[in-house]
Amino acid sequence: MVQSAPTPTVDLDALRATAQAFARDEMRPVALRYDETEEYPLDVLRRAAGLGLTCYDLPAEHGGGGVESLRDRCEVIEELAWGDSPIFWVIAQGGFFAGPLLALGSEEQKRRWLPPLCSAEPPACAVAITEPEHGSDAAAIETTAARHDGGYVLNGRKTFIGNGHIADLCIVFATVEPGSRSRGITAFLVEQGDEGFVRGPRLPKMGSRCYPAAEVAFEDCFVAEDRRLGGEGEGFRGLMWVFDVARVQLAAGAVGLGRAALELAVEHAKEREAFGRPIHEFQAVSFRLADAKLKLDQARLMTRRAADLADEGQPFSTEAAMAKLAASEASVFATSAAVMTLGGAGYIRDSLAQKWYRDAKLDEIWDGTSDIMRLLIARSLFA
Repeated sequence: MVQSAPTPTVDLDALRATAQAFARDEMRPVALRYDETEEYPLDVLRRAAGLGLTCYDLPAEHGGGGVESLRDRCEVIEELAWGDSPIFWVIAQGGFFAGPLLALGSEEQKRRWLPPLCSAEPPACAVAITEPEHGSDAAAIETTAARHDGGYVLNGRKTFIGNGHIADLCIVFATVEPGSRSRGITAFLVEQGDEGFVRGPRLPKMGSRCYPAAEVAFEDCFVAEDRRLGGEGEGFRGLMWVFDVARVQLAAGAVGLGRAALELAVEHAKEREAFGRPIHEFQAVSFRLADAKLKLDQARLMTRRAADLADEGQPFSTEAAMAKLAASEASVFATSAAVMTLGGAGYIRDSLAQKWYRDAKLDEIWDGTSDIMRLLIARSLFA
């Protein structure tokens, strides 16, 4: 859970240095290969787990690194996403999955499902919210959970679910009271092997290719009552908390991705010559990169502001939306600027610039589109 201060025994400088080195030496060199093959980076995930990078943000009592401060997490996230955004999200899956469990689960449920996330071979995890007909309007989900013989029977379909086709563990949000919108939404944990839990098919994506997305279905899928997280109807509260935290973390990742693109573009602009001089001496190039720097630094400050509010226990939903909006759009701008600066060299498929441009677009869509972020911010103005 987000607390008011970092755990004092955690060496944040050492953790940040570990993240930087791993991003530089293990993630960046293989980023293009995993983008081209769309292979799941299991070996990278296991090496990250060996260094504690898959669970640094999970509670120490369950085997995690115990980094409780959202501000501190964001610093680690930026460094890892600088290495490669989709590989980072593979590494970070356990923390995202743990969000609803920490927000809604009992102590017994935490003892049951958190320690495996902190192991040397963490399970593939998924959180199933989005449906074919309901994305931004999470209160309208139609997947049902009907009471039956000491548990519930789940029926429905989800789509665009990260790790959906390989998920060993899946938290699914369903309604126990169809038509009641948020009042009936309840969270359940489903495991691979549960009858009626259907994984796949995988969905081909424009970018972020090695972090797979898929459809999942629940076809008369029975789950015992001890698989329900929290009480009936408490799922929406947990979901909104998860969204707020995830948006701040996503913002930090977007800044890291944009920073990588800007650094690449700056180096190219120093070395590339045209008309007898380095191209950075042309304002058309340098001003574009200056704008990218401005947008990224603004987004980082907004991300830190939202994280600080969360750590202080203050409301931060609006600030999370602002950070997510600013960072995702700054990242798209920076990656586009990198492609333009590199020109043809940035457009061919052996260039990281074009990959990062495709990867960045996802950050404007998932965990709430830019349109929804603007809607949330506007509502805060007139509440």
